[in-house]
Amino acid sequence: MEALILAGGENKRIPFIKGFLEINSRRIIERNIELLAGKFSRVILSTNSPELYFYLGVPMIGDIVDCRGPMTGILTGLMNTRSAQLFVTACDMPYINAILIEYIIDNYDESSDATIPLYYQRPQPLLGIYSRRIAEKMEECMKTGKRSLRDFLKSIDVFYIGEDKVRSIDPEGRSFININTFEDYKREGGERCSV
Repeated sequence: MEALILAGGENKRIPFIKGFLEINSRRIIERNIELLAGKFSRVILSTNSPELYFYLGVPMIGDIVDCRGPMTGILTGLMNTRSAQLFVTACDMPYINAILIEYIIDNYDESSDATIPLYYQRPQPLLGIYSRRIAEKMEECMKTGKRSLRDFLKSIDVFYIGEDKVRSIDPEGRSFININTFEDYKREGGERCSV
């Protein structure tokens, strides 16, 4: 199985490359690549600005459709993966729990289209596994202007990892924290952006 890190966000609310923000003296994206590299056969970065990430030494892919949002990155990843499944996360999530990743992998149901954890009874689509067979359906949704990942999950067969299990591994749900604003960054002990 391969992993995809989405690094194509528009950064409308924070004028920096979010993956380059530092928490605990480390760029978020560097920490996540290291974390995933130990668990997956290949880590791919989804970005339309590859020149910013060459130093990371990982394969990169750019959007195959001109449409913003995480579904575009996931679709691009599904169309370019060598595996039947793709683990997906985002570049601005600084506290992804390694044990939770392993639990998601161990509980992936090949008969389902995706395996997604629940937290506060809401799907957490940016920390889950997607089957390559949903690529065509995802592309059709995007062509009709439907870009909500949570809405898309309602149209496919998803195995949801129950919140009780998620909380037993990650009680505070820190794996699902993402940095969207300076307030988020300060609250999480952010130090600086090394851009």
